[in-house]
Amino acid sequence: MQLKDYFENKPHGSKVIFAKSLGITKTWLSLIMSGRKLPSASLCATIERITNKKVKRKDLRPDLFGGV
Repeated sequence: MQLKDYFENKPHGSKVIFAKSLGITKTWLSLIMSGRKLPSASLCATIERITNKKVKRKDLRPDLFGGV
């Protein structure tokens, strides 16, 4: 699942809360979601953990984690 798909049915304000839980800004989260910026390996692991593995690190960074 892509990160943008994760938020498809989430209530308004979810992205702000999610970004705060990651220790990043909503702007940085938006850049990651749009593909304009890549999350670090540790941020990928944190996103995977917080989303209960719905968003996998290999989907966020196939160059690092061997996604297909």
